[in-house]
Amino acid sequence: MNYRIGITLGDVTGVGPEVTLKALAAELPRDNMRYLLIGDAGQVQRCNDQAGLKLVIEPFGAGLSSARLTIANPVTEPLPEELVGGSPMAARAAVEWLADAARRCLRHELDALVTAPVNKAAIVRAGHSFIGQTEFLSQLAGVDRTAMMLLGHDEHERWLRVVLVTTHVPIQQVAAQITDTKVMLAIELAAKSCCDLGLLRARIAVCGLNPHAGENGQMGVEEQTTIGPVVLAAQKKNYDVIGPLSGDTVFYHALHGEYDAVVAMYHDQGLAPLKAVAFETGVNWTLGLPFIRTSPDHGTAYDIAGQGVANPSSMIAAIRLAKQLVRNRR
Repeated sequence: MNYRIGITLGDVTGVGPEVTLKALAAELPRDNMRYLLIGDAGQVQRCNDQAGLKLVIEPFGAGLSSARLTIANPVTEPLPEELVGGSPMAARAAVEWLADAARRCLRHELDALVTAPVNKAAIVRAGHSFIGQTEFLSQLAGVDRTAMMLLGHDEHERWLRVVLVTTHVPIQQVAAQITDTKVMLAIELAAKSCCDLGLLRARIAVCGLNPHAGENGQMGVEEQTTIGPVVLAAQKKNYDVIGPLSGDTVFYHALHGEYDAVVAMYHDQGLAPLKAVAFETGVNWTLGLPFIRTSPDHGTAYDIAGQGVANPSSMIAAIRLAKQLVRNRR
């Protein structure tokens, strides 16, 4: 069956259109998947021409539903050809495209969604209250039991999969944000993700918050008051989970196959080791949404936009993960 993957172009003053088209040029020959780009056709065609990719991109419509690569734009006014990095017009369009794509997923018009990078600061300056794409999609879908997983592999095809208990939270507020409910949710979603990926097991390691997982209360008590009791409760629910473990060693063991996923307490605890081993292949996967959503694990990169040098590896990985999840789910 030919499934359809939706791809939002993100902030077109960044590298989103470039990495998207380069990734599609690599992926189209691999299978019969169909793709719907959601964004500005003029911006896409100029990028297509500049990169010399010669991709055939048809306008989306009922009469062209069998086309492999189509584009739709819910914004009636096309974007100007020349836009400065972080343009408010581009930022507002990126939000409209994201909302349109999510609604298509909720109507089951798309089998999965891949989102190109946006710039949070530019979106806020353009007049939107915006924390991130993960939070935006969760709110639009009407769900609050979601979590961010980042996953990627090194040059030896060894994988790290990290689920975050907290995401974009200042360090001084992290401890207060770590609750029984959030830790349990991260464990449950981490285990389900292993099933969705078709792994043979779902062995989960849970990080402590403090150095050396608190040293039995000598360097913090969150492991004793919250994290440890939740791990015990999850074990009683028959989850294959261990912790709290020291964050300075657990990722080494996960990379070498001892664990299938790691639950990290805060953003940099989980993402620093992931990006150290999988900087170019990292993918952001939103767990708990009623539809599949993946994204490359990088930003808009305004400094190299339009130069033709953006690396599409992370976008390729995001598209491939979306396709894998669609096939496994069906």
